[in-house]
Amino acid sequence: MPTLSLLSSMATSRVLGDLVAPGALPGLPPVTLTSLGGVEVARQIRSGTVADLVILASKAIGALDRDGLLAPGTARALFRSEAVIAVPEGAECPDISTAGALRQAVESADRIGYSTGPSGDGLLGLLDRWGLGDELAGRLVQAEPGVPVGRLLAEGQVTIGIQQRGELQSVPGVAIVGSLPPGCEIMTVFSGAVLARSDEVAAATACLKRLSAPDVRDIARRHGLDLVDPDHQATFDLT
Repeated sequence: MPTLSLLSSMATSRVLGDLVAPGALPGLPPVTLTSLGGVEVARQIRSGTVADLVILASKAIGALDRDGLLAPGTARALFRSEAVIAVPEGAECPDISTAGALRQAVESADRIGYSTGPSGDGLLGLLDRWGLGDELAGRLVQAEPGVPVGRLLAEGQVTIGIQQRGELQSVPGVAIVGSLPPGCEIMTVFSGAVLARSDEVAAATACLKRLSAPDVRDIARRHGLDLVDPDHQATFDLT
């Protein structure tokens, strides 16, 4: 059985680390996992890095697909994750129960941490909708690719942060305030695909199918993610 190489963003590194551990999922082939910032993963693929599989936010997978870097027809949605608000451990938790309360909490923050990934894009879009993009630009602190917002919070570099729940939960020095309120939700779907350069397309395709099987759900939820129902693949596009 061939050993497959898998590239992923940091957002799914923990859950994938558990899933591809030897013996964790019966029937899964041996997999070596390399996790980097999503921007860096896409850059490496475009620069010619050879691997069998890639798991990134669906928008990034769609871009790779349009550029002809994925094996046709192999992309599939795997996990979905909500973005949450967090503060340094011990800090007062702001009220984020409504859109108005969340806006007030963000406006009142001295420094706001966000990522280079989809949760960061979602925050910037939310600020633009509120007309606060220019006003808060000087207080926005973007984590470097591959650096979790949790590190910025734990080190006191920011006073409030937003990122995927799975990247913020159980981080020392970080307290999750909660989910974003109705009308402000930022949900990211992470998809996987076989790379066009792979010599193991059949095995890699079977691996992706195994990673989306129902018995993966409990492991995914432990990491702040949920499994995308295989019967609802068509509801998740890659745009």
